[in-house]
Amino acid sequence: MGRTRQINGPVCPCVSGQRGFFVGDGGRMNADELFDRYQELQRYVGWTDEDALRVRSVATIVERHFAGLIEDFYAEIEQHAATRKIITGGEQQVARLKGTLITWLRELFSGQYDRDYVTRRWKVGLRHVEIGLDQVYTNTALSRLRSGLLLALEQEEMDLAQLAVRRSLNKLIDLDLAIIEDAYQAEMQQRQQRIERLATIGQVAGGIAHELRNPLNVVKTSVYYLRQASQPSPEKVSTHLERIDRQVTMADGVIAALNNFARLPVPEMQPLDLASCIREVLELQPLPDQIKLSMEFTPNLPAVMGDRGQLAIVLSNLLRNARDAMPNGGSLQIRGRQNGGQVEIDVADSGVGIPRDHLARVMEPLFSTKARGIGLGLAITRAIIEKHNGHLKVTSDEGCGSTFTVTLTAARKDPDTSES
Repeated sequence: MGRTRQINGPVCPCVSGQRGFFVGDGGRMNADELFDRYQELQRYVGWTDEDALRVRSVATIVERHFAGLIEDFYAEIEQHAATRKIITGGEQQVARLKGTLITWLRELFSGQYDRDYVTRRWKVGLRHVEIGLDQVYTNTALSRLRSGLLLALEQEEMDLAQLAVRRSLNKLIDLDLAIIEDAYQAEMQQRQQRIERLATIGQVAGGIAHELRNPLNVVKTSVYYLRQASQPSPEKVSTHLERIDRQVTMADGVIAALNNFARLPVPEMQPLDLASCIREVLELQPLPDQIKLSMEFTPNLPAVMGDRGQLAIVLSNLLRNARDAMPNGGSLQIRGRQNGGQVEIDVADSGVGIPRDHLARVMEPLFSTKARGIGLGLAITRAIIEKHNGHLKVTSDEGCGSTFTVTLTAARKDPDTSES
């Protein structure tokens, strides 16, 4: 047996100190769902119990090479600025990381790939995002370790079974790489969402200033009159007090709407019948007599997964928009159909339509084409639908009407209630 040969190329530490294991503040990692995903990937690459046994059978053999692999691993880190910068704790940190890497390698050959194993692997990927390490270095690190481990097997006198062991080890490392990449994608997505939220805050801040400045100016002028007027008549006083009351109510409405938009809760998902939900909203929010309503749903339209209260807000907003688009009456069509594993609902009006240059912005917070609108209805509607893993689309022909299409996930049928 010879010493494990060095493999040249850039590397990064593929494990973190155990104290660094935590989930990012953008959300919680569900260990059960993660393990289900891992098992699905195992099936995809054809991983079996025999693979686990083969990898475990060479654990003692390859462990003799761990020390050389680890020394090579961290010596190479020092050769590259992009990887060297994450070593901020000097020799003590390196010593700790070497011990963690030994544990990582031993777990790789343990033959036990349960939920806890997968969770620890996922946290490794998450930690690399948190310390700002580019994913390409993580991938290269696993490639370097893979090469070293396969070379260690070559240097041992083994029978023809070595080929099968190599295949099993390659599958296992590919699975580890998939977990780490999944953690990278999850954290990067959360970071992108935070960036988008900050951009929205800036946009909303400008809208708030615009929406609140008008009523505040009216209040200010009325207060100025009441202070400066010499013996104003009771009617004048009453008029200005009513103006102040109206404008304060308007400002309060803006703040309440913004508060609802900012605190939109996570939906409580359960199967529900959209047709019945639409009828309930129409009972609470009846249409004027001059608007003709027609509803058409395909036979056996499945239920959708959703939060009944939140989807009622969606439907209420869409129906209100359709009504407001037809001040002189018209026709409103509500259509429902199944499209694969999804349900699509159209809310189509024959109203004034949306100008082409406004179409791309109608769902932005605080953008409104209505004289008295504050521009949060469609923003809230889209936010709710996206929290349901659905999407909202709008098409419009100015002067002829608009169609809003809501797409939601169809609920799975309970096998106990299906026909035998």
